[in-house]
Amino acid sequence: MFTSVLMIEKALSSVDVDFVTTLHAEEPVTFHVLLQPRGDQDRLLRAIDDIALGELDDAVREATGPDGETVKGAAEKALEVSVRALRAAGSQAEGRLVEHHPLDALKDLVAEVGADEVIVLTAPHYVEEFFHRDWASRARHKVGVPVLKLFAHGEE
Repeated sequence: MFTSVLMIEKALSSVDVDFVTTLHAEEPVTFHVLLQPRGDQDRLLRAIDDIALGELDDAVREATGPDGETVKGAAEKALEVSVRALRAAGSQAEGRLVEHHPLDALKDLVAEVGADEVIVLTAPHYVEEFFHRDWASRARHKVGVPVLKLFAHGEE
């Protein structure tokens, strides 16, 4: 049995579920999913990423995005949907919402479950990636297991 810690920032699409559940061919995988709600702390970075992608309407929308309990409720739902989808695909899965210090929570979970790898599955974050401040880059120096960075897909 292979154990993966999967860091996500939104609900997994069906394409993402197919992708991560087939990474290890026929070997069974247990997923421990961590999801951190994306709130006010990174709103500016998301707006810059939207501008870099030419998505000006999305950049403007960042100023009026939800926060607080609204974001937490949506994150809990996204986590539930993702865990259910992984289970439906035949994997074992459990999930946790991480509100503070996601990299510390990641390091603790990797040690707790004896993870074989970490998969960071997010949308591109150009500013963070350029300065190596994205989750995957920072996790590589913290967790002691291989860290795979993948870009999330939207629903087709």
